[in-house]
Amino acid sequence: MEIQIFGVKNNPDVRKAIRFFKERRANVHFMDFKQRPPSRGELKRFFERFGEEQLINRDGKRFKALGLHTAYYGEQRWLEIACDEPMVLKLPLVRYGNQLSIGLAEEAWTDWATGTG
Repeated sequence: MEIQIFGVKNNPDVRKAIRFFKERRANVHFMDFKQRPPSRGELKRFFERFGEEQLINRDGKRFKALGLHTAYYGEQRWLEIACDEPMVLKLPLVRYGNQLSIGLAEEAWTDWATGTG
């Protein structure tokens, strides 16, 4: 089982995701946004699947610090912002093959791990 987790190590939900998959002996590839920003293509997958309403963390510190709480952008502009400022996203972003999840999605992860998802 090959899992990609995108986020930052100091986020508690990212740490829970890493622990969840390591406990199930999955091969985890962690992409730290502090070391390398996400690629536009990778983020585009998440935006196409979930849309900006589910992906953007409107309660997050970085979102408010950037003054985005009054912004009304289209999805393409949100994608550009997320590429430059990935901390406005809900974390973790998790990919298993063609399956994606955002945030703490243990139910979906369990389905992936047991082969039912």
